Amino acid sequence: MASTTPPLQSAKPLFSYRKYWAHRFGVAPFLPMSRAEMEALGWDSCDIILVTGDAYIDHPSFGMAIVGRLLEAQGFRVGIISQPDWRDASDFKKLGKPNLFFGVTSGNMDSMVNRYTSDRRIRRNDSYTAGGEGGKRPDRSVIVYAQRAREAFPETPIVLGGIEASLRRIAHYDYWSDKVRRSILLDAKADLLLYGNAERALIEVAHRIAKRGLAQDFSDICGLALLRDATPEGWVEASAEDIDSADEGRLRKDDARSGADVVIRLPSYEQVSSDPEAYARASRVLHKESNPGNARPLTQRHGNKDVWLTAPPIPLTTAEMDAVYDLPFARAPHPSYEGAKIPAWEMIRHSVTIMRGCFGGCSFCSITEHEGRVIQSRSEASILKEIEIIRDKTEGFTGIISDIGGPTANMYRMACRDKETEALCRRPSCVYPDICKNLNTSHDALIELYRKARALPGVKKVMVASGVRYDLAVKSPAYIRELVEHHVGGYLKIAPEHTESGPLSKMMKPGIGSYDRFKQLFDAAARAAKKEYYLIPYFIAAHPGTTDEDMMNLALWLKRNKYRADQVQTYLPSPMALSTAMYHSGFNPLKPVRRGASEQVDAVKGIRQRRLHKAFLRYHDPENWPMLREALKAMGRADLIGPGKHQLVPNWQPKGTGEGGPSIRRGASGERKFLTKGVVYRKPAVK
Repeated sequence: MASTTPPLQSAKPLFSYRKYWAHRFGVAPFLPMSRAEMEALGWDSCDIILVTGDAYIDHPSFGMAIVGRLLEAQGFRVGIISQPDWRDASDFKKLGKPNLFFGVTSGNMDSMVNRYTSDRRIRRNDSYTAGGEGGKRPDRSVIVYAQRAREAFPETPIVLGGIEASLRRIAHYDYWSDKVRRSILLDAKADLLLYGNAERALIEVAHRIAKRGLAQDFSDICGLALLRDATPEGWVEASAEDIDSADEGRLRKDDARSGADVVIRLPSYEQVSSDPEAYARASRVLHKESNPGNARPLTQRHGNKDVWLTAPPIPLTTAEMDAVYDLPFARAPHPSYEGAKIPAWEMIRHSVTIMRGCFGGCSFCSITEHEGRVIQSRSEASILKEIEIIRDKTEGFTGIISDIGGPTANMYRMACRDKETEALCRRPSCVYPDICKNLNTSHDALIELYRKARALPGVKKVMVASGVRYDLAVKSPAYIRELVEHHVGGYLKIAPEHTESGPLSKMMKPGIGSYDRFKQLFDAAARAAKKEYYLIPYFIAAHPGTTDEDMMNLALWLKRNKYRADQVQTYLPSPMALSTAMYHSGFNPLKPVRRGASEQVDAVKGIRQRRLHKAFLRYHDPENWPMLREALKAMGRADLIGPGKHQLVPNWQPKGTGEGGPSIRRGASGERKFLTKGVVYRKPAVK
C-alpha cells in the first residue's frame, strides 16, 4: 500500500536501474522519426514511441528531447512522431507498433494557449513549428493524439505527460469552452498520466511496463494519475471540506495515531461542474497538497470512476539534474527540417537552463503547479560544461550566451534553511505575503556562477533574459550591481504585474514598493557603471479582483513614470491555476472556502470590460482614447480628460483614429506605424 507522505530521501536514484536489453544498440544521433532511420540503427521496432505537437529539436530545453534521451539512457529504443496529421491514424502507424507504450504530449506549451490569444482569437504563428507556421497541431492535442494512437494500435498502452496533461489532471475549468471539463485522463482514454517534472515516474513506469505490462499497481509512484473503481481497502478517506476546515490539525493527529493511510476525496466532477464553491474548494485543497514532503493522495469521482492522484514528484538531486543535462543531445533540430527556421529554437539555442521550479506561487502562473516550488539546481561544473559545448558545437555562436536562468533568473540554489521545516510546510508561496524567514535568499552562488561563465574563453557576454524576481534581488544589492554591470543589454524585463493592492493580493505578488526599491538600486548601479539601462515593467490587465479604478490608477502610474507599454497582456485563465478558480467560481481559494462564508472575488469577464482594462495599459494609443474618455466620465473622473500632464487622455481625437480606424503606413521592416500629430506609435508587424 502506498505511503501517505513519501520521504524525500526514499527516492530511487534516477540512473540506478538495470538497463533494458535494447541498450546494446547504442546511442542514436537523433531519435528516429522514420522507418529508414530505424533500419539504419538496426532496429526492427521501437519500444516506446513519443508523440508530440512540437517540431523535434534534440535539445534539453525541449521536454520531448529530455524524455526521449532519458529513456534511451535506460536502454529503450525510442522513436518520435512529431506534429502528425491527426485527421486519421496513418501517421501514428509509420514507426510501427511500440513494444511497450505510446507517450503523448502537446509539446512545450499547452495547445490551447499556443493556438489562441486571451481574446480567443487564433494565433497565426507557432514558435515550435518549422517556419513558424500555425495550424500544425490540433486543439486539445493530447486528447486527439491519444485517440489516434488508440485507433492505430488498440491494445497498446498510452501514457500522457507534459504541461497540457499536467494542468488537466483533475476536473478543471476550460476557458475556451467556458465550462468545467473532466480529467484529461478520461477524455483521452489513456491508461496513465504523469504530471509535473516526470523523470522519476517515467523511468519507473517504463521499467514496470517492460516487465509486467499494465496488469499491476502503479499507485506507489509519485507524480502519477490513474483510474480506479473505488478507494482500496486499508485507506481512510478525508473529505476536502474537512481538510479545509479548522479541524485539519486534529484530523492529521488522529490519522497519525491510527497509522492510517489517508486519501483526500475532492468534490466530484459532477459537483464542481454545477457548484462554483465546490470548484474553488477543490482548487484550494489541491494546491495545499503540493509539497512532496507531506502531500497526501487525492481522489475525485468522475461518473463511475475515481481519478486517483498520487503525491507530487520527488525533486531531482543536483547530481541527477547534471546527469539529465549531460545526456547525448544533438543540440539541433532534426535533419528532416532541412534548415528551416524554428523560432523557439532560434531563441534558446545559445541559452542555458540552470534550475527548475519556482517558490513564488503566483496564482495566475502554471510554473509552480507544473514544476513544483522546490528549486532543483544544477551544479556549477555542469552549467559551465554546457556553455563550453555551446561555444564549441552550436552553429552560429558569436560569443554571447542569450540567457542563463530558468523559470526565474535568480532562485538558483535557494532553499529552505531547515529540511524538516520544508517537509512540513504548507505555504503556497515562500515569498508572499512576505519572504519566509526560513528561506535562504543568498545570491552568492549565482554571482559566482555568472563570473565564471563570462570568464570562459570565447564567451564575450552572458545575458540574463529570464525574469528577475525583484523582491528577492533587493536582498542582495551586490547581485543587482553584478546584473547591471555585466548581464543586461540595455533593457531588463521585470514583472510587477500591477500597482494596486486589490489585484496584487489575488495574484500573490508583492506590493509596488518592492519594485520601487529594486528600481532605485538598479538605477544607482547603472549610474555607477555609467550605462544607460532601463527597466521594462510588465503588467496584467483584467485579472480577477481588478476593478476599473485599479486599472485607471495603474495607467496614471504608468504616465507619471513615463512608461508606454508596447505589448500588454490580458489575463488568460489557464487550467488549474488558483486565479482561474477565482475567475470561474467567483470565490477566493487563497482563503478557506466554507459554505456561506467564502470570500468572493469579482472576475472581469465581459469582452468590453476586458478591452477597457487593456486600453488603460495602452493609455497613449489614440485608438483607445474614445473608450477611455467614455469610461472616465462614467467613473466620475472626467477631470482626467484634457491636455494637462496630470490628465490621462486628451480631449481631442487625431484625424483617422478612433471609430474610423487609424491611418496606417508600412515601415521598411513591415511594422505598422500609427501616425498622430507627428508622433509615431509602433505595433508589431502583422504577418
